[in-house]
Amino acid sequence: MAHQSTPTALFILFLALLWPACLAEMIKGSVPLNSGVFDKVISKHKAVLVKFDETYPYGEKQEQFKKVAQSSYVQPELLIAEVQIADYGEQENMDLATRFNVKKEDFPVYKLFLQDKKEPIAYTGNVKDSAAIKRFVMKNTDLWLGMPGCLEDYDALVKNFARASSEERQAILAEAEEIKNKYRNDVQKSYATIYVKTMKKIMEKNDFLASEMKRVEKLKDGKVSDKKKEQLSDRLNILNSFHVKFQDEL
Repeated sequence: MAHQSTPTALFILFLALLWPACLAEMIKGSVPLNSGVFDKVISKHKAVLVKFDETYPYGEKQEQFKKVAQSSYVQPELLIAEVQIADYGEQENMDLATRFNVKKEDFPVYKLFLQDKKEPIAYTGNVKDSAAIKRFVMKNTDLWLGMPGCLEDYDALVKNFARASSEERQAILAEAEEIKNKYRNDVQKSYATIYVKTMKKIMEKNDFLASEMKRVEKLKDGKVSDKKKEQLSDRLNILNSFHVKFQDEL
C-alpha cells in the first residue's frame, strides 16, 4: 500500500523548503548579487560597494552593514550590494571569491567598484564601524552619504575650507553664515551652528580640531544621558567631516 503523506509531514516539508529563504534576510538599501548577474549590475552603476560574506550573516558586523545600506537612500549614484559565498554544496559564488581574492577568514570583505577603474578598491578599516565604511566610500567617490548630524551643503564647504588660504576661508565662513539662514528646522540649525563655530575656531587655533575631537569623544564615553550621547555623537560626526577633508589635503 502506498504511503500517504499526512498534513503534519507536508507542513514539515514546507518549513524545510522555506527555511533557507527565511534566513536570507532582505536588507533595505542593499541588493543581493550572484555570479550570473554580478558583472551586468556592476557595469551599470557609477559606484558599487560590495560586501563579500558568508551565507546568512548575522551579528554586529551585519548590523553595521545594514546602517551603511540604509544611508545609501540619499545617494542615487551609489549601489550597495552583498555577495554571499558558500564553501559547501554547490559552492555558490565561490568563483567570485577566487576572482577578487576574497578569503573566508577575512569575512566580511568590502570592495568598492568604480566605473572608471578596472580594479576595485579594498576597504581595510574596521568592519564594525559603519561611519568608517561610509567615510571610505565618500573619500573614494566624492559622493555624499548622510552621516547623522552632517549637512550636505556644509560638507561641500568644508572640502573647500580645508584647502583654502586664510583670506579664502573668510569668504567661505561668510557663505557658511549665509547658508545657515536657509534652515527652518531647529535641529538642522543647531548642526549648521556647529559647522560655523568649528570654522571660526580652526581659523583662531590650528590644533583646535584634534583637541576638540578628543574632548567630545571623552564626554561621549562618560556618564551622560542617551539623548546627550546622541548629540555628542552627531557633533563628533561633524568634526570627523572636517578631519577627513583636512587629511585629504595633507
